[in-house]
Amino acid sequence: MQIRIKATKIELTPEIKDYVQKKMDMLDKYVGTFKVLNCDVEVGLAVGSHQSGQIYRAEVNLELPGELLRVEKTEVELFKAIDKVKDHLAEMIKKYKGKVIDKARGK
Repeated sequence: MQIRIKATKIELTPEIKDYVQKKMDMLDKYVGTFKVLNCDVEVGLAVGSHQSGQIYRAEVNLELPGELLRVEKTEVELFKAIDKVKDHLAEMIKKYKGKVIDKARGK
């Protein structure tokens, strides 16, 4: 899966880039034979002032045929936000596949 990674208000280090790539590659098993048209990942600091310190944000826009799956999560640690996005996106992909399969079966 070809992924475009963007960092907002933080530096995109090789460590962050590799971590995002590894987590998004885990989603390949859920996507299966569906063609991924576009996959954009954005990581960075959440906009606005937070009394509890820095809040990190991870967002993924995954474009599949006929559907755009979008997930955004915020967390105190960047890597936790990335993990949450991956987990939520995996559930959305499963739901999308179920809809497509049901439609093909005529249900």
